[in-house]
Amino acid sequence: MRVLVTGGAGFVGSHVADLLAATGHEPVVLDALLPEAHTGEPAWTSAHEFVHGDVADPDVLGALLPGVDAVCHQAAMVGHGVDPLDAPRYAAHNDLATAVLLAEMFRAGTERLVLAGSMVVYGEGRYECAEHGVVRPGPRAVTDIEAGVFEPRCPRCGRALRPGLVPEDAPMDPRSTYAATKLAQEHLARAWARQTGGSVWALRYHNVYGPRMPFGTPYAGVASIFRSALERGEAPRVLEDGRQRRDFVHVTDVAAANLAALTAPAEGFVAANVCSGEPHTVGEFAGELARVMGGPEPVVVGGARPGDVRHVVADPSFARERLGFRAGMRFADGVAAFATDPLRAPVSTG
Repeated sequence: MRVLVTGGAGFVGSHVADLLAATGHEPVVLDALLPEAHTGEPAWTSAHEFVHGDVADPDVLGALLPGVDAVCHQAAMVGHGVDPLDAPRYAAHNDLATAVLLAEMFRAGTERLVLAGSMVVYGEGRYECAEHGVVRPGPRAVTDIEAGVFEPRCPRCGRALRPGLVPEDAPMDPRSTYAATKLAQEHLARAWARQTGGSVWALRYHNVYGPRMPFGTPYAGVASIFRSALERGEAPRVLEDGRQRRDFVHVTDVAAANLAALTAPAEGFVAANVCSGEPHTVGEFAGELARVMGGPEPVVVGGARPGDVRHVVADPSFARERLGFRAGMRFADGVAAFATDPLRAPVSTG
């Protein structure tokens, strides 16, 4: 199968391209090499057919898509962003570029898309109130955060909530610019599938970590931020009380989910959580990484970034049943490997 991998020089995309090649497929890597993530063309692209170009350029896509059987769309600006001034670039790279890609796929007759989605479309995870059942808490009050009260409250009675597993049919509630653009990507892909009869697997990645992760940039994930601190000999700084729960999934497992989605049956648009099924707190991740790196223990500093949510823990059952996907990397093994994994070179964000 000949597969166009957008963002294929990046963190997740490069692992997808490598796995495709290793399993007998023919990846074509397209990447704009955005300065927020790259200092130049990474060495690992030399193993594949590589095109330096923008997904938002219809001429580039028009030359690449004929003869392509499917597209793995990994290209995106990621992370919370620095401030609202990032919004136009997020919208351009994540949404306009996706719209151009879908239009050119239709023009070329390419009918299968695997979309890199994100858990951020959920906002807060799933919660239950003892009195009111499943509820959707709103954004946490700044006064609560400042007072060290981090757990969301029932929007109806104000009582404490019990967090649970988030299924794919949970309501969407994006709480950052990045989250809004990732949800818009899903809406565009869903509309495209309805209009064309094409198929889309939207893989909602949870907290991905592993080799080739961005390093030394405000757009990087928390795992990279913790490792950067430890390499400087500093204690990782953990926001809130460190007990916020996430699902840390290794990038090699994410690549395996993409490979499965290229051949799994899909009628129209289908979304699936891509997670480890082994949730841990952010504090646990920082503590385990500090232990294996022999660095100082994490420091809990309180506070929270705008748009941060408390708990997002995925239900892995749908991906297991429909994709046949089950993560293979255990938490302790993945964190131990991450301590010495090669990361992408630090970038200048200007």
